[in-house]
This record gives sequence, structure tokens and C-alpha cells, in this order.
Amino acid sequence: MTSAASASAVPERSVLGLAPVVPVVVLEDAADAVPLARALVAGGLPAIEVTLRTPAALDSIRAIAAEVPDAVVGAGTVITPAQVTGTVAAGARFLVSPGWSPRLLGAMQDSGVPFLPGVSTTSEVVTLLEEGITEMKFFPAEAAGGTPYLKSLASPLPQARFCPTGGIKAANAPEYLALPNVACVGGTWMLPADALAAKDWNQVERLAREAANISPSGGTSQR
Repeated sequence: MTSAASASAVPERSVLGLAPVVPVVVLEDAADAVPLARALVAGGLPAIEVTLRTPAALDSIRAIAAEVPDAVVGAGTVITPAQVTGTVAAGARFLVSPGWSPRLLGAMQDSGVPFLPGVSTTSEVVTLLEEGITEMKFFPAEAAGGTPYLKSLASPLPQARFCPTGGIKAANAPEYLALPNVACVGGTWMLPADALAAKDWNQVERLAREAANISPSGGTSQR
């Protein structure tokens, strides 16, 4: 496990080993980006996925990249080659897509940063493995079959490793993390709407720390 303090020194080949949980962040106001990122990093979650769902996303990525050096900020909901170019230029150090097409995959491969293309079927996984890609986002995790589906892929496709996202909560995260082909999970439960609205960064830090200490057994690890 990589600590928040050393996250910026991690070779940028993979995002899967930075923390057991990747916060999936939707920011309406870029002014909240830096304090939110600092709270997440302080809680032990250095890999932060800022989704491209709001007009504030690019400015948020820029701010985190410039002002929170221990954060590894990435861009989520990447669905076009133009978004790949724009987010990397803004400082994104990894890319996450809900799905992929040949054009999008090519752009992500050419980006120079790690990426997690989204999959929800076995055929998509096999196709990516043919391209030499072994790290993927499984989305939408719960709706696409959850832990039983991923467990069924482990034996025939052991080289594939996943970050499931979609319906992951504190209660079911340990079940996913116990699977041999799951390296981390993505979620939003450490970012409750009321805390964000109140700018209660202490609560975010506390919930992030709890998430960072989730263990596959369902308890918390001591780090």
C-alpha cells in the first residue's frame, strides 16, 4: 500500500496500487477542489478521480495538480479523444472511461498516462487483453453482475485486474477487495452530499480514513 505522503513519487505505470479505494468526485465548484483533495489525501486516499460531469471538472483537475502535490489526480467519465487531450494537458495523471471504442482506446494509449477502460462483458475483457491491456474498470459493477461475475472471470482470465465502480459502498467494498482479480474499488460514499454542501472537510477526511483502512475481511486494517 502506498501512503499519501509518497504518492507523488510512485512511478506512473498503474493507478491500481495506490489505495484500496479511489474516490469518484463530482465537483460543481472548482474552489472546492483543493480543500477536498487535501482532505482525501490526509485520510489516505491519494488517487482522486475527478469526473468530467460538470463544467468545473477541468479547472478542478488543474487546481489539484498544481496545489496538492501528494494527490494523484485523474479524470473520469472520459469518453472522447478530445477529453483525453484536454484532461492530460490540465494535469490528469490517469484516465478512467465508463466504456471504450477503438478511437478512444487509441487516444488513451497515446496519452502517456495510465488508464482504465471500462468493461462490463467478457468479450470486452478478452478484446482488451488482445491489445495487451490488463487493467480495467468494471462498470457498472453491481448492475453488471457484481462480485459473482468478477469471481467467475478470475480463473479463465487471471491476467485481467479490475477496479469495480458503480454501486460500491462501505458495506460491500470488502467483498470486492477479497477477489483475486480486484485491485481497488471506486466509490463516492466518503463524499456525502451534506458534507460537500457544508464544506465539512473534516468529515470527508474521517470517512476517507475509514475507506483507506477497509480490508478484504470486512474489518479495518491498521496502517
